[in-house]
Amino acid sequence: MATSESIKINLSNGIVKDELLVIGLASTNEKGGIAIEAGDFALDSKTLIATLSDMGATGKADEVIRIPGIAVRVMVFTGLGKKVPSYSHETLRRAAGAAARSIAGTSSATFALPVPNIAAVGAIAEGAGLGAYSFTQFRASTKADHKLPLGAITVYTTLAEKSEAKAAAKRAMVIAKYTHLARDLINMPPSHLTPDSFTKILKTAVKSAGGTKSGLRISILNETQLKAQGFGGIIGVGQGSANPPRLLHISYTPPKPKKRFAFVGKGITFDTGGLALKPALGMEAMKSDMSGAAAVCAATIAIAALKLPIAIETWAPLAENMVSDKATRPSDVITIFGGKTVEVLNPDAEGRLVLADGLMKAQKSKNKLDGIIDVATLTGAQVVALGTRTSAVMTNNDEFQNQFLEAAADSGENFWPMPLPEELRASLDSPVADLANIGERMGGMLVAGLFLRDFVNPELPWLHLDIAGPAYNQTKAHGYTPVGGTGIALRSLLVLVENSSVR
Repeated sequence: MATSESIKINLSNGIVKDELLVIGLASTNEKGGIAIEAGDFALDSKTLIATLSDMGATGKADEVIRIPGIAVRVMVFTGLGKKVPSYSHETLRRAAGAAARSIAGTSSATFALPVPNIAAVGAIAEGAGLGAYSFTQFRASTKADHKLPLGAITVYTTLAEKSEAKAAAKRAMVIAKYTHLARDLINMPPSHLTPDSFTKILKTAVKSAGGTKSGLRISILNETQLKAQGFGGIIGVGQGSANPPRLLHISYTPPKPKKRFAFVGKGITFDTGGLALKPALGMEAMKSDMSGAAAVCAATIAIAALKLPIAIETWAPLAENMVSDKATRPSDVITIFGGKTVEVLNPDAEGRLVLADGLMKAQKSKNKLDGIIDVATLTGAQVVALGTRTSAVMTNNDEFQNQFLEAAADSGENFWPMPLPEELRASLDSPVADLANIGERMGGMLVAGLFLRDFVNPELPWLHLDIAGPAYNQTKAHGYTPVGGTGIALRSLLVLVENSSVR
């Protein structure tokens, strides 16, 4: 697979050499009022505001307007929303991302937005890098009609020479690179992304990141090994497919790890629903049912690239949920790794089965874990409850959840805490097995979380992230978010690890 090219991000406080200059534009309290927010870059705002006003500019978020420049060929104004003394980092990310998306086909551009501190420099660089993305690998006759994403970004700031600013730019490049990898995996058609090809792509990514020299190791269990070792969840979900399942393990071990986390990502490379066949309408989006696996794998490599002092054990249970004479039947009983039995009342509630195997295996680590996090496009109920831009987080440890929510807020990813009501747990009881894979329909997202909790040691801090809606954008692009795979959760996991390294 040819993944997206790495974006180049530079800093400058000198002469603008790029033909395009991106500038912030905000709305003021005056009726139709606008204000130019160019940060450290000096501009004749009066003349430009008159021109922009004549063009109907408002400065609202996601608005991008181009006008001919003088010192540069084109000036690109990107909306910041309401003018405030200090813009949030997410506002800067989204404005830079919207501009980067709009100038696809351009080789390079300079971004002059408000940069009061190092964190703002990083936010602008990150947003622009995330916005500079496209997926055209499977276009042939129409490929020429689609412009290449922005190739190089320069953030204009008087902080350009500071080592901290350079580190922020490097971090933004790493985040953009591996978010692009996650998006590429999610956007890959199921004819090309199978459990086996997923592992091969990650092997290449780990090798490119330095492999064992960077503290990274990768191993894979095939279907024969999975069956022999008792991974009944992964086998049960994948046995109906001609493409056999896999369990991918990526570990990152820095020289002196301060903590150790385990990540487990749902990797259903395509979900038909199995013998609980989904309706045809919308099934094409089920190629994104491996978004959790893509996020945790890409996040692990990004963490290694940044040399963070936290060890990570990542598990990606990979399977196709297909219909055949070998597929798991409603009422079949399977045995999860570790011995617990599950009655499969609904073969379309398959993600929790592979995650159960992954969670149990992750806890067999020879090293003591400080926390375990699973990431999954798990339930349609998540979308009903929180929509398509806010993910859910459930936990057995409030302190760990609060640390994650703090990291998510810093990253700009929207997560909302949800409960695990004890009264719903009884609905998972089975008359023939230790538990069933579905229970009460109302509160289905919470029931799925309760199912997974049964496979986690109560003493081990655990987070369950249901990213079903935000993982795959089926509407229009916005900010730095493209249509298709988004890579949600990668940045929150990375920031959580960064924060944990200094706690």
